[in-house]
Amino acid sequence: MKNLYFILIFVNVLVVHSQDIHFSQTSQSPLLINPGCAGVFDGWERVNLNQRNQWMGATTQYMTTNFSADANFFKSTYNDKAHLGVGFQFNNDMGGDSKFGSQNGSLTLNGILPLSKGHILSVGLQGGFGSRKGDISNLTFENQWNGEIFDPTINSGEVNNLNSFKYADISSGIYYVYDSKKTTFARHNESKIQLGFSVFHINTPKLQYVVSTSDFLHRKFVLHGSIIKDILETKWSVDASFLQFIQGGHYQTILGSMFKYRFKNGTKITGFNQDAFFGFGLYMRVKDAIIPSFMVDVKSFRLGLSYDVTISQLRRAYGGGSFEISLTYTNLNNFLTKKRH
Repeated sequence: MKNLYFILIFVNVLVVHSQDIHFSQTSQSPLLINPGCAGVFDGWERVNLNQRNQWMGATTQYMTTNFSADANFFKSTYNDKAHLGVGFQFNNDMGGDSKFGSQNGSLTLNGILPLSKGHILSVGLQGGFGSRKGDISNLTFENQWNGEIFDPTINSGEVNNLNSFKYADISSGIYYVYDSKKTTFARHNESKIQLGFSVFHINTPKLQYVVSTSDFLHRKFVLHGSIIKDILETKWSVDASFLQFIQGGHYQTILGSMFKYRFKNGTKITGFNQDAFFGFGLYMRVKDAIIPSFMVDVKSFRLGLSYDVTISQLRRAYGGGSFEISLTYTNLNNFLTKKRH
């Protein structure tokens, strides 16, 4: 049964853990996409919480959680001076009877430079630590078959020698934003462009699942962009985006768009009242899943819901998909306890 043991470890590590965790609602987990996003948003502080239940129709499921918070410091009211973005995030990914998973946390520092009215360029550096662990004591094996059923009280003879380990991690990214609403007071004719490139695991951390052998975490390259455009003379806007991930021999492409309806207008000059809207859209993880999505944004809170409908061959292994929920709070009018000036 040693062969079965190593096959289980190999498949689990190669298919699931050789790649980073991911969310379908990529705009709701900005520090996972690009360290250069830290502190680059309308407002002063931002908190994100994401929860993903993957492979809901399978007997083995993976639960992934991301918590992040970021803020900008020394930013002027008109956002016309160089300032600093600071972010923190923690991720937890675990699934299967072996509870095999990863945990990592990171701190991000981001230099933000307004180039001209409406144009911003930022460069971020992210550093942190990760850990991985597992426990095969709850798994069953063929030699625990007593002739009629699996009997977990029968000693399988398998040695629980999965290694728990920690590693340091370094990432970086560059991010560009153009926001037309910073240049005009016109309503219903705004546009916003976002472009970025990032590299994760620059130091290729060493992974040692079994004491006698080791691997390393491949660098991950991310290219992403989006455009948000108002539809003239209406309360509708369209938010289209694309992301390309490359990590080792793995490639992942996500693209799609969301239509948003503004049901409450914010104040253009004071900024004390913000636009409120709801949106619905469709995204695709190419050759893997289609992703219907819904979101609502009211009074500094944004709630997102999505469901991955698997279209790849993985659908043969389970009948369901992956459900994801996100919640974001953005402090728009105050910096901690200090009023905007």
